[in-house]
Amino acid sequence: MQRLSVLSSKPFEAVVAAFEAALGHPNVGAFQSAMGAAKTFAELEGIVHQAQGPSGFIEFIRFNLGVVLRKESGRSAPKILRFIIGNPLVMKEMAKYVPDAASYAPVTVLIDERADGVHLSYDTMAGFLASYGSAEALKVARDLDSKVERLLRETAA
Repeated sequence: MQRLSVLSSKPFEAVVAAFEAALGHPNVGAFQSAMGAAKTFAELEGIVHQAQGPSGFIEFIRFNLGVVLRKESGRSAPKILRFIIGNPLVMKEMAKYVPDAASYAPVTVLIDERADGVHLSYDTMAGFLASYGSAEALKVARDLDSKVERLLRETAA
């Protein structure tokens, strides 16, 4: 596994706002229903393209882990959000070659507050898929990793 971490000096809320602005935010239930109801792959692609944000990614769910810490420690506990993001079309490309890729996609981005700033962290897809030995899946994974890295760096800047 390879972990990519980017540090931002911006306030936590500003980092989260920039990250959110780059993602699509469909109603996930309706989105999944629409994909299932699509009659052709081209129709499915259109549904995904309409749902994705400027980064090409969709937010599927988020977990506010910091709120749990603050319940125990009070307001001084750090803020931590875990975002599950992705794009079904990218996952499909990896799963064609390595079905286990569907275990790792969509991906997790962790945004957390620390003494030295706000960290944006991501475990690379190439790191997960390297052991499967599929050059085709690794090519897609590396492209995905590059897009996530760009998103994190732009968010942090």
